[in-house]
Amino acid sequence: MLMAVRSRFMDSVSKAVLSRLLDKLLEHRIIIDDEIDLGRADGRVNNARRVIDMVRRKGSQACSALIAALCKVDPFVSKELHLM
Repeated sequence: MLMAVRSRFMDSVSKAVLSRLLDKLLEHRIIIDDEIDLGRADGRVNNARRVIDMVRRKGSQACSALIAALCKVDPFVSKELHLM
């Protein structure tokens, strides 16, 4: 599912939303402290790419956690990406 929306996610997600998603993923222990730094290390599009790819590699439970977090944090983008 995330692979299908990868490019649109990178184009759509704001820096503030991406930061909140990283916090949610950390809270749910999907990512660790070192990984959260990687998601904030560069420009918005590159950070979004890093986050979505990192989560995809962690499997379906991690993907579901990212989708759920995005639906809560930014319902508009979630609807645009057909994730809701």
